[in-house]
Amino acid sequence: MLTHAKPLAATAASLLLAAGLTACGTGSAASNEKVVTVYSADGLKGEKGDGWYDQVFADFEKETGIKVEYVEGGSGEMVQRALREKRNTQADVLVTLPPFIQQADSKGLLQRYEPQGADHVHGADKAANGAWTSVVNNYFGFVYNKKELPKAPTTWEELLGAAYKDKLQYSTPGVAGDGTAVVIKALHDFGGQEPAMEYLKKLQANNVGPSSSTSKLAPKVDKGELLVANGDVQMNFAQAKSMPNLGIWFPARQGGKPTTFALPYAAGLVKDAPHSENGRKLLDFMLSERAQRQVSAVGGGFPARTDVKPTDANAIELAALMKGVDVFEPDWADVDKNLKTYIDAWKTATGS
Repeated sequence: MLTHAKPLAATAASLLLAAGLTACGTGSAASNEKVVTVYSADGLKGEKGDGWYDQVFADFEKETGIKVEYVEGGSGEMVQRALREKRNTQADVLVTLPPFIQQADSKGLLQRYEPQGADHVHGADKAANGAWTSVVNNYFGFVYNKKELPKAPTTWEELLGAAYKDKLQYSTPGVAGDGTAVVIKALHDFGGQEPAMEYLKKLQANNVGPSSSTSKLAPKVDKGELLVANGDVQMNFAQAKSMPNLGIWFPARQGGKPTTFALPYAAGLVKDAPHSENGRKLLDFMLSERAQRQVSAVGGGFPARTDVKPTDANAIELAALMKGVDVFEPDWADVDKNLKTYIDAWKTATGS
C-alpha cells in the first residue's frame, strides 16, 4: 500500500482500456453492460498474475459474468485521472491509499455506498459518510537488500550515512501513496513539519531521485541497485516470494522504537459511474468472507474485516513481522486538509 507500482500503461488491460477511451468519447466500456472498470493504486495485482486482484477478479467474473477492466497507477495519479474525467466518468470503482481516498471524497468523486460486510470493518478504516471502505488492510514500511546488508537498518539516522549514497530511493510524495507515507511517518517520528523537513533535506543527498511508482523500487533493491527503498508490507511481502534478497523493516528514531501506521487499500464507488450496479457488486464481492480470507493467503495482506481471522502460513508470518512495532494512527482529517502544505514543504526542502 501505502503505490503500492507498475506504470499506468504497465498492463495490457490498461493499454486496451486507454486506447478505447481515446477512440470514443464515452469509452468502449460504456457500450458493454457486463463490465466494471477499476482505477486502482498498485500493489494488489501480481507480477505473474498471482495477486489478490487476479484471484478476486477471476472469481468475480466466473460468478457474475462481469468482466473487470483494470487501470493501475499511483494513488494520486488515479485520483487526478478520475478528476479530469469528472464530466465524462469512465471508472466505476476507485481504490487508493490514504490520504488520497479522502481527497477523492472531498473533491466529489465518490458516491455513498456501504458494501455488504462493511459493518465488520473497523470505524477508522471506513468513511463515516459511507463514501469508501477499506478492502485490504496494510502497513507502511521499507525494504532492504538482505544480501548486501545482512543486518537490516534500524534508524532513520543510519540512512544518512555514506554507504547509502545513490543507493536509496523513495517514491514521490503527492504522486504515490507510499511516497506520501514517507512524509507522514517523518512528521510523526520527528515531531512536526520543521524537524521532519530538516531530516528529509539531509536525506536527499543520498536519494537517487523521484519515482512515480513504488513497486518498481523493490526489484531494484532485490538486484542490489538500491540498498533501501520505501514500500508497504502487503506489496513487499508478496514481492519477496519471488525476490529472495528483499527484507522488510520499519525505521525508528535513534534510541526509539520502530513505528508504522495503517495504510489500507480503500475502495469507493465513483460518482456518476457508467456501471454503478456492477461497481456495487464488485465492492460486495471484495468484502465477502471468501475474498477476505484470500487477502493473506493469496495477497500477503491483512483482511479489512475484523471477523475474518486467517490462520494460513502467510498470516502467521505477517503477525510475526509486525511484532514489536508501534502502530500510530495519523490524523487523516489534518493530512487531507494540509496535504498540499506538507508536499510543498517537502518540495522546498528537497529541491524537487
